[in-house]
Amino acid sequence: MTAYPQALIPPYGGTLVDLMVPAEQRQGVAAAVDHRLECSDRNACDVELLVVGGFSPLTGFIGPDDYDAVVREGRLCSGLLFGLPIVFDTDRDDILPGQRVLLTYRGQELAVLTVESRWQPDKVREAAGCYGTTSLEHPAVRMIAMERGSWYLGGSLQGLELPRRVFPCRTPAEVRQTLPVGEDVVAFQCRNPIHRAHYELFTRALDAENVSSGGVVLVHPTCGPTQEDDIPGEVRFQTYERLAQEVNNPRIRWAYLPYAMHMAGPREAIQHMIIRRNYGCTHFIIGRDMAGCKSSLSGDDFYGPYEAQDRARDHAAELGMQTVPSLNLVYTEEEGYVTADAAEARGLHIRKLSGTQFRQMLRSGDEIPEWFAFRSVVEVLRAA
Repeated sequence: MTAYPQALIPPYGGTLVDLMVPAEQRQGVAAAVDHRLECSDRNACDVELLVVGGFSPLTGFIGPDDYDAVVREGRLCSGLLFGLPIVFDTDRDDILPGQRVLLTYRGQELAVLTVESRWQPDKVREAAGCYGTTSLEHPAVRMIAMERGSWYLGGSLQGLELPRRVFPCRTPAEVRQTLPVGEDVVAFQCRNPIHRAHYELFTRALDAENVSSGGVVLVHPTCGPTQEDDIPGEVRFQTYERLAQEVNNPRIRWAYLPYAMHMAGPREAIQHMIIRRNYGCTHFIIGRDMAGCKSSLSGDDFYGPYEAQDRARDHAAELGMQTVPSLNLVYTEEEGYVTADAAEARGLHIRKLSGTQFRQMLRSGDEIPEWFAFRSVVEVLRAA
């Protein structure tokens, strides 16, 4: 277990989990195994967050009882809130409880899983409980149905090394060391390049009534697998690095999260708040339609526009965090970025640029207005 500055918010459950084996013991731990299993990109993200305490209080992949409780109620058997089940999947039927499995990833030996349970999940029930739909049009339903193996394994983990990534992901303990003691820390979650409106949104969040005057914002993008049509994590990482150099704002902290998105709307909002509390955040910016997704056939949203905000607000006190609503900002010719309500009330002229138009302009080489996107971000995207 890892110590943390006592004046920062305690991790979820009270203790920041640290499952890394001391360096001198790792070779022996890795040698005493019954099987080897290669992690998928998603598995590797889950292993990393379990080992470093991002999923505190979990100390390994959950078993069938906790799995059923999370699917059914969004809680662990202990009663603690938890948004989504953290499980290891496989198609191999020769791995049994009591055995030890070496988890590998792209030539690395990440961890040893001591298998405590193995079961065949009801994936239809999992989809309905976690994502509110069984439609394969939902990316996470498609993932659990078509990518995940037929068996789930639960058990404790011993960490050997963390995945080597293009984007270096600091641990919760490391991020906590960069945060101001006794001040609020506002988390901003994103999975896309940051444009001007995003920057305005998370910097203005520092002026919210429930944020201390010396507070900071932790810009904490997810860099793991996400929707199929999203920009790859390696490219997004480059945009964040360039932007951090460009804006150089002392009230902004930057870190990267090795998390695989599920696009689970309200459930994912809870999951993100738990993770960010473990990284030392006291507040969470909750956007309209956060972690939402649409049917590629009908174009209909799977969740209501404020479902995630409502779920986060209703459980904020229990999670020991506060929410900061995402401002609906628009760009106006007269005053720059203002709220949509203010623009309408004052009859200001709003300028818009859709994501589709932006992508077309990127491909064609057209000049992209700086009120919409940072020049440094545009340069990275064009190069990619």
